[in-house]
Amino acid sequence: MKRLIGIQEVEDIALGAAVLGTGGGGDPYVGKLMAIEAIRQHGPVELVTIDEVDDDDMSVAIAMMGAPTVMVEKMPGGEECVSAFYAAQSYLGKTIKYVYSIEAGGINSTIPITLAAKLGLPMIDLDGMGRAFPEIQMVTHNLFGVTATPFTMADEKGNSAVLSTIDNRWMETFARSIAVNMGATSIIGAYAASGKQHREAAVFGTLSLAETIGKTLRDARAAHMDVIKALKDVTKGYVVFHGKLVDIQRRTVAGFARGEAILEGIGEDAGSRMNIQFQNENLMAARDGNIIVSVPDLITMVEEDTGEPITTEQLRYGFRVMVLAMPCHPHWRSAKGLEVVGPKYFGYDVEYVPVEQRFGS
Repeated sequence: MKRLIGIQEVEDIALGAAVLGTGGGGDPYVGKLMAIEAIRQHGPVELVTIDEVDDDDMSVAIAMMGAPTVMVEKMPGGEECVSAFYAAQSYLGKTIKYVYSIEAGGINSTIPITLAAKLGLPMIDLDGMGRAFPEIQMVTHNLFGVTATPFTMADEKGNSAVLSTIDNRWMETFARSIAVNMGATSIIGAYAASGKQHREAAVFGTLSLAETIGKTLRDARAAHMDVIKALKDVTKGYVVFHGKLVDIQRRTVAGFARGEAILEGIGEDAGSRMNIQFQNENLMAARDGNIIVSVPDLITMVEEDTGEPITTEQLRYGFRVMVLAMPCHPHWRSAKGLEVVGPKYFGYDVEYVPVEQRFGS
């Protein structure tokens, strides 16, 4: 029986992907509205597993690149994703049969649904991160030699670009500067991959997991259950801090939202402070000056009563939150993975320690 993504599935995916998005991936509300409108106009989207994709079948990831803070005022027009898709297909010179999400994040899990509905294409239930990361080369496919070329970009004004680079790190350099000139955000098409390449490189089941997390939260709220416990159980995560946001420093720099959130402990954590540093996504959590969670593991702030995930651009003084830490995909824990997304890449002179080693029973 076909699995279809309809309006309720979009609602759940958007919510669950925002939990996995570690504060990044763009505003889930904007992405959700775009996907729902596309499904209303064109019908639901078929979701397939990697087992249903032939080795030679091509797919492409569609996403938003840039500073999520900008989307508070600058919304996508809606046709950018179509332009980015067709530019990638033209460059490849072959039919692209599937769409997929490059990351689990608010808007970047739902923009591909928007495109899939518009073009009548199925989506593959996988992504390239299992969470969200800020830079182009921070994709599991990159660890297995899959190129981001052709990298297509489109803005809401009708401008577009196609980039080809010698490696994915150079793609980040060039594409970031173009995104800045497009107004600090752009819709992109990247990491065109065959079924065979996905089987080796991708993180499977990401959309299903996001949907399950979203549905779990929705059901727990409706039943007046402990939403934080439900969230912890479904993500296999750990609640590492309960606090009130007492300071937020945030700035948009070079196409990123960078900053730090400072939390003052509540309840059992009273008397302690937590600092969370982010670059679009939450990167590092330190309790009383000691790092307790770091990339590539996931750090997500959720509202204490509802479990609603809070993105870095939504953080405000006075928010009362639970900080949730979750294990990353095993691809990121390899030596090569840690070179690309480990603490040292982001400038932290610390060794990565898996979250379950610190908090597991």
